[in-house]
Amino acid sequence: MNRWSGARLLLTICFCAAAAVAVGLLCESVGSTGIGWPGALQARFRLESVMDSALVGAALAAAGVVYQAVLRNPLADPYLLGVSSGASLAAYLWRLPAIALAIGWWGALAAVSQQTFAFAGAMIAVSIVLALGGRRGRLEPVTVLLVGVIVNAVNGSIFLLLNALMRDLPGTGGPITFLLGGIQVITRAQRITALVLIGISWLDLMRMSGQLNAAALDDGEAEALGVNIHRVRMICLCEASIMTAAAVAISGPIGFVGLICPHLGRLLVGFDQRRLLPTATALGAILLMLADAASRFLAAENRLGTQLQVGVLTGLLGGPFFLWLLFESRRKR
Repeated sequence: MNRWSGARLLLTICFCAAAAVAVGLLCESVGSTGIGWPGALQARFRLESVMDSALVGAALAAAGVVYQAVLRNPLADPYLLGVSSGASLAAYLWRLPAIALAIGWWGALAAVSQQTFAFAGAMIAVSIVLALGGRRGRLEPVTVLLVGVIVNAVNGSIFLLLNALMRDLPGTGGPITFLLGGIQVITRAQRITALVLIGISWLDLMRMSGQLNAAALDDGEAEALGVNIHRVRMICLCEASIMTAAAVAISGPIGFVGLICPHLGRLLVGFDQRRLLPTATALGAILLMLADAASRFLAAENRLGTQLQVGVLTGLLGGPFFLWLLFESRRKR
């Protein structure tokens, strides 16, 4: 494995960041009122939307790189371990005052935001998966995948059950845009909290990106190279899950970003995780900023007349891409 100098790493990160910033400036000039640089009020609104979409897209794409490397599955995505279903279920519970009143917690829960509830639900789901998927401090990729599928299914079933039982009660009706996945209206404190969690986790994953290259090997080969693969697998999955939970908490479940961007990054820079992680991070930010700009552009009255959630657009793009990946993997086998 070739050694990377600090200057080379810094140059790669700066180039990826510059590309994302350039696309962000272009997206700033796109809105429902037309294309062009906006006024002061519109510029502030669009800047917040662009920043949030870049943060969420970068987090999901980086987490996707880690999941696919550690679990040795090219079809893995950040929602595989129950992050999305856990966050969605917790966010729905936050919207059910009947449940809160029944257990006598409503006075305390009223001060807790939906994003905080969603983050807690995502982390609880991931903790259950990691606890059940590990044995004696070791995580088996196949077991983790199976447990993740089961936790997702259970969370989805609980959500459907609660929705069927509670939808006719006061305060529980109406659409919940959080569950569709989109750029939400959040406070500055929530934005800073998500940025700190995602930033710290991303920096540590960059520090371990060289060891992630060994994750694609057999456990014995990785150990022969001096890499404690079980420790790397546990740390990387935990940090990628924290990034995903922080992103989902402020945006809802936005699908396919963590699946598409790692593969696009491999087409550009290859399989070296030290190049792939910053490249995929920038691609995730770019993809979601473009989707957010397209959503604003389509919101004009003479187009769709309403603003689509970003998760709808990424789903339309990601579905065919997933099928293409599936058929490509089958063709190679």
